[in-house]
Amino acid sequence: MNKKTHFREYNPDQLFLLPPDMKEWLPEGDLSYFIMDVVRGLDLSAIYDDYDGSSGGQPPYDPEMIVGLLLYGYCVGIPSSRKIERATYDSVSFRVLSANQHPDHDTIASFRQRHLKALSELFVQVLRLCQKAGLVKLGHVSLDGTKMRANASKHKAMSYGRMEKKVVELEAEVAELLRRAESTDVEEDALYGKGKRGDELPDELRYRESRLRKIKEAMSALERKAEDKAKARRDEKRNSKKGRRKRRSRKGQESSVKPAPKAQRNFTDPDSRIMMNGATKSFEQSYNCQAAVDDKRQVIVATNVTQEANDKRQVEPVVEKLKENTGGRNPKKLSADSGYFSEDNVIDLQGEGIDAYIATGRQKHEEKPLSAPRGRIPASATVKERMSRKLRTIKGRCTYSKRKQVVEPVFGQIKQVRGFRQFLFRGLGKVGAEWDLICLTHNLLKLFRSGFRPATA
Repeated sequence: MNKKTHFREYNPDQLFLLPPDMKEWLPEGDLSYFIMDVVRGLDLSAIYDDYDGSSGGQPPYDPEMIVGLLLYGYCVGIPSSRKIERATYDSVSFRVLSANQHPDHDTIASFRQRHLKALSELFVQVLRLCQKAGLVKLGHVSLDGTKMRANASKHKAMSYGRMEKKVVELEAEVAELLRRAESTDVEEDALYGKGKRGDELPDELRYRESRLRKIKEAMSALERKAEDKAKARRDEKRNSKKGRRKRRSRKGQESSVKPAPKAQRNFTDPDSRIMMNGATKSFEQSYNCQAAVDDKRQVIVATNVTQEANDKRQVEPVVEKLKENTGGRNPKKLSADSGYFSEDNVIDLQGEGIDAYIATGRQKHEEKPLSAPRGRIPASATVKERMSRKLRTIKGRCTYSKRKQVVEPVFGQIKQVRGFRQFLFRGLGKVGAEWDLICLTHNLLKLFRSGFRPATA
């Protein structure tokens, strides 16, 4: 053993002579301290008001602490309640946030489930902090969408056409199993006598009956959806023909509406849809997540989640949310790719006083952009032709070129850096709330890195 070299004293069994101060466990500017200060300034009354103290038993953990753990977990890409519980033991940052308390994963998961809507509503409060810090100017906002995997497998989805065939097959199999069971009962009665208990269904029959029931429920849901769509189309057609003579429809023409054979429904998360992932070009059970991003510091100013793979109908709801989130303000400019183009969208944005830059078609990377035609714009030019001409001007090309550098890095930071590629929750409402939670923690990180520090009491 080397006794010549002098080493620093090492004694793992040494007791603290003075009570430890957790503030000394981490550097002064650590993210966990920032999260603590931010949470103290947030209005959590919607969560606190949900407790009345009448149930008795042990007092619950302080919501401020659980909110801090969840926000920090989403910031660093650890949304799992089990991993958060383990981190309160293993990670100094989580241990400081929890004040050396260790809520179990059931407590963390049930808190998030119970207060998911209130947690998602913190998005606006964090956005207002970003505005206060000067990170949001609303000079130029870029809108884009990304496909996020649902908490469901695409192999648990089935088309309506396949459901019809499967129902016939399963009904025949169930009938055959029942016939065989009845035959077995008769034979056993003859052999052992009546009175033997035989009310338990065989596993094979129980599985087929439950699967048949689920498929029939899915078929009914698709049929209701098809009927709702058909009714909406009929109402729209009726309104468009108002004041004109209507043709008499044939008897029974509108009596039944059948879903398209390729219409699909997932048994695990019925609200999710099979969509193509633009990066991998593969089809996955997903949701279409929207984000409007301010060009000042890449702060997300509005969010939305939809079941539609197409982005054309997402401009209006996102702009409405943006106005609501920012106190009625509109951006001066808005850019979006060709997936958002429609003449109605351009007209609506103009009506809101927003200078729109929306691509009218796809352009390959190696293609050189065409220059704008000289002279006045023809009076007969359509909205699409005017937008195409606008994007070919020097100003139009310069403005639209900022779109990618504003919004696409945000999705890269969320998916690649923080690892959010799949939702934990199921159902459109809960998924939308979780997307808000993911986006508000993105904004928290922008706020933290800007050097802004909330005032503390």
